[in-house]
Amino acid sequence: MSATAIAGTAAGAHAADKHPRGLYVLFFTEMWERFSFYTVGGMWALYVQNSEQGFGWTQDRATSVWAYYLMFVYASPLIGGFIADRKLGYRRSVMLGGFFFMVGHALLAVRSEPIMLAALACLVIGNGFFKPNVSTLVGNLYPEGSHLKDRAYNIFYMGINVGAFLAPLVAEFMVQNFGFHPAFAMGALGMLISVSILWRFKADVAIADRPSKAPAQASASTAAVAVDLPPKGVSRQRENLIDAIPDWKRVAALIVIFLIVIVFWMVFHQNQTTLTYWANDNTDWNVTGIISNAINPAWVIILTFPLVWFWKRLDEKGLEPSTPAKMAIGMCLTGLSFFIMYFAGKAGGDTGKVSPWWLIGAYAVLTLGELMLSPMGLSLVSKVAPLRWRGLLMGGWFGATAIGNKLTAIGVFWDDWLHSTFFAVLGGMALFMAVVLTLLLKPLKKAMPGV
Repeated sequence: MSATAIAGTAAGAHAADKHPRGLYVLFFTEMWERFSFYTVGGMWALYVQNSEQGFGWTQDRATSVWAYYLMFVYASPLIGGFIADRKLGYRRSVMLGGFFFMVGHALLAVRSEPIMLAALACLVIGNGFFKPNVSTLVGNLYPEGSHLKDRAYNIFYMGINVGAFLAPLVAEFMVQNFGFHPAFAMGALGMLISVSILWRFKADVAIADRPSKAPAQASASTAAVAVDLPPKGVSRQRENLIDAIPDWKRVAALIVIFLIVIVFWMVFHQNQTTLTYWANDNTDWNVTGIISNAINPAWVIILTFPLVWFWKRLDEKGLEPSTPAKMAIGMCLTGLSFFIMYFAGKAGGDTGKVSPWWLIGAYAVLTLGELMLSPMGLSLVSKVAPLRWRGLLMGGWFGATAIGNKLTAIGVFWDDWLHSTFFAVLGGMALFMAVVLTLLLKPLKKAMPGV
């Protein structure tokens, strides 16, 4: 072999061990988009209730409208991903989504109820085009089977959580010093930065703007990040095991998982409504409830890699739990986090203020539950779903997610029940589903061997 050929081979091997520049372009593109998205999520419910700057809505109305918004937000990637696949391409879809995001954030800076609702519609459309397709671009940067792909999504996921962490901090500062409307304008600025980065460095992601050669696996990665969760790789050996299972058993097992997902998202996404109300009215600190929305992404950043290390150590010893078992543990932790809030409610007599450490501690447990449950879900669908129904069952996952987010409207009982009772009801629902899943672990393992 010639020296030139040897050098070329060495360079190719070196390149195969390095992440492409496009990953970091997409990291910052997504980071600023999530900054914008969570700027709204952190303060919208408090804004519409504010009688001076907002519209003087009741908490019930704010909670109900936000539940509809979340439902459409989590369903919209199905449509946006389909259009990108068939018509627009991924980068152009992301740019279009960014445009709708900018318009939505800019409209929120105007005090008008009809314009505010139009702004939410723009954000739903923007999310549909942006979220599934920016994560598809990440996956398409790598050849199929690349050992770097899972690590790339972990890096990308950090960008999501850095943006989600910074958003409430900036929103809190802006609201305290300038008011809600300039704070919403910061979301538009964040999207301008996001789209500008993607436009300026478009050459670095050009190679990724193509259909995937493995649609089923790519859709799993796409969908996973569309709901802000990191995907996991798919083992060929495990796929061979699952192929021996009848389709009806695999579908039935996934329906059980979908029911768990509905309850999880109903409970988890109280963070932008009732948990924000609690942080605002019942937490003894000198900030508003907006700041509480930074707690969950902060814990994600802190806990993700220690948890990955922990699972790796268990795997080396042959003790790592199955995916359904991890999900049962995650559901249990989700329930326990709300029972921590139950005791917080009791400590404050349900109407008084308590230490912020109650909320911070509850979020630590809730985040552990999230990391044990949510990242597993779409990976599970991609592994277990029969090939001919994989697209339909991926849609089923998103349908379950959307239903769960609509059911966050249970928060309309926040003012009708004692706060401790409200937390106990949600915690009880989560623990009940954890028990159901635990009882079904044996048949689930038979229906999805190797996962």
